[in-house]
Amino acid sequence: MAADARDPLTGAGRAAATAASAAPDEDGTSHAPRPAAGGVPAARSAPEALLLADTSVPDGAPPSGTVHGCWYPSVDPGGRHVAFVCDRAGVPQLWTGPVDGEEVHLLDADPDPVIEVSWSPDGRWIAYTTAPGGGELTRVLCVRPDGTGRHLLAGGEPGTSALLGCWQHDGSAVAVTVTDPVPPRSAHAGPAAPEPPGPPGGARRDGRAVLLDVPSGRGSADGIATVQEPQPRTLSAYLVDPEGVDAPVLIASERGASTLRVCDLSRDGRLALLYRGPRGRRQALVVRTRDRTVACAFPVADGDPWIGGFSPDAGTLWLRSDGDREYAALVAARLDPRGHPLGTTVVAQRPDCGLELLALERDARHAVLAWNVRGVSELEMVDLSGTAPASAGAARTVTLPHEVVVGIAPTADPDAPVVALSGSRRYPGVWWLPHGLPLRTPWSSRDADDEHAAPGGRTPVRPMPMSPVARDGLTLGGWYYRAPGRSPGEPAPCVLHLHGGPEEQERPVLDPLYLELLGRGLDVFAPDVRGSSGYGRSFVDADLGAGRFDAINDVEDCAAHVVVEGLADPRRLAVMGRSYGGYLVMASLVWHPDLFRTGVAVCGMSDFATFFAGTEPWIAQSAAHKYGHPDRDRDLLRALSPMSRIEALRAPVLAVHGEHDTNVPPGESEQFVRAVRERGVEAELLLLRHEGHDFRRADNRRLFRRTAADWMERHLLDRGP
Repeated sequence: MAADARDPLTGAGRAAATAASAAPDEDGTSHAPRPAAGGVPAARSAPEALLLADTSVPDGAPPSGTVHGCWYPSVDPGGRHVAFVCDRAGVPQLWTGPVDGEEVHLLDADPDPVIEVSWSPDGRWIAYTTAPGGGELTRVLCVRPDGTGRHLLAGGEPGTSALLGCWQHDGSAVAVTVTDPVPPRSAHAGPAAPEPPGPPGGARRDGRAVLLDVPSGRGSADGIATVQEPQPRTLSAYLVDPEGVDAPVLIASERGASTLRVCDLSRDGRLALLYRGPRGRRQALVVRTRDRTVACAFPVADGDPWIGGFSPDAGTLWLRSDGDREYAALVAARLDPRGHPLGTTVVAQRPDCGLELLALERDARHAVLAWNVRGVSELEMVDLSGTAPASAGAARTVTLPHEVVVGIAPTADPDAPVVALSGSRRYPGVWWLPHGLPLRTPWSSRDADDEHAAPGGRTPVRPMPMSPVARDGLTLGGWYYRAPGRSPGEPAPCVLHLHGGPEEQERPVLDPLYLELLGRGLDVFAPDVRGSSGYGRSFVDADLGAGRFDAINDVEDCAAHVVVEGLADPRRLAVMGRSYGGYLVMASLVWHPDLFRTGVAVCGMSDFATFFAGTEPWIAQSAAHKYGHPDRDRDLLRALSPMSRIEALRAPVLAVHGEHDTNVPPGESEQFVRAVRERGVEAELLLLRHEGHDFRRADNRRLFRRTAADWMERHLLDRGP
């Protein structure tokens, strides 16, 4: 389950890979190992194009005043039209529009959520990733900018998944990564088979969700179906002709890989830049495309997978790296003609914050940098055209109208990039930055719309930054949202909301869930406990292994902080979180049973033994690094599992899960709710239809928010003891 200490592609550990290349032959060439006999041949997972029906809509403008989000922009070669993801129709879909005009075009009206978008350098195609059924298995499609010629590039075989990579610089091919097909009836088979007649006993169904009245039963892992440990799957990266004329070309293949993505190709096609490895041990590989040999490897930062690219002559590789550093910086690695490293130089760095996003302009002579400064973004434009990496020009700072940069799209004009922004008072939108002047695209919702047409007509709240101190002296972070109309000195009913990851970070962005809770008269405190990103590498690693117990205690310390500050009422505290945050909810309720009156656990892990047996293999690799190895650290994982202390739980619990979640299978919520009910404590499970680990459909997100807020309001605003 866990990643081997030696990397399958490089044949070396992280330290050796960081130094230079894999073990060389006599001529200095290092070779990636070929698949062993019995491994999956590359041809088995090679993508095959499949023509699809045209579902484009020429004029898809929403009704006046409709609030929506626009994100993940990608720009055409001329820099004046943008392909982007937008949820104006209730589900994230693929749209295009001009940077300075209102006319928009819906290119794919299918209900499958769109995840990523990339416009080809020659302007002829737009490639994008979708999640069929809202599940975790994705596929890559292509469509013409006018909406014609839509076809499937990869991920069409049942049980397979595909990720989008970069384009060749002439637009003749796009990189995709595909997985082996999932074995039939596997725990990872994606969307569930047709369900039997009627929901489980006592359930109420409305077509989008199942609210389970879980019957009493065995409350331990013994009460659920046994899931066999999954076999490692192979990830294979190909160059695919969008026209479907030329056969796919294999770039790299790795069995048991946690991730593998082609981030850039040299102009002459000799070298490919790959992003690989589990969380906490990410690498950038330089691979020679002719014989698929690994020339060198460098450590790179977690977070955004688009970690860098080549200079026009491939003599320099620009990377967002935290190798041997507390915070990620812009690093230039010099390469010889065969891709071997000649040395590295730090080009841009900051002493107290990290480089979060790096986008090279299409000429690779300019870059746009987004720095994460305690949760708020600062944007810089840098000239990289000096004769040597160390001679990069001074950075030019761009003043932003909102707090957080969520995406950067380079254009042909280095002085006019496109960025996606979000903030505490607006949904994500797309801005054009000619000469550093932020101009909102007309098809992004207006700030006034966001502020006055938010869910339920509620006005967004600007949060206060907080810095709780843990019992061991570690300074934490977070944001506190005060419900509108509350007097400053009044202790309030408060919901602690815990993010996922664990490496995610709370950012000051408009969250409809927070608006829903605030509108019910509940304050929200969203802390960053140890393990969160944005505070340096030591902070991220502070929860590894047995440090997880300290992270659980951080939740109690954060609650104590807002109580001592006079913001929260100690008798009316609740805890809520998603993914890893859902785990922390369950853990907090059993480790600190008298602290919270209730909890809402969303897609959380309740027992590490069943989680490791049921999750995707590449997620298990990263999870083993974060939590512990399922074999070697069995006792630690048992001690960290909320199910092992379920007898201590006293507070009512609502669990929420997506039915197609293969990252954290729904059984994790089901067994926890079953065990709570067995002990006579109130517990319910909301199972959302057509959703995976992330809830992407507007109707399901609405149902989730209202159900969670109803639950919190019922348990926190009751004035009883």
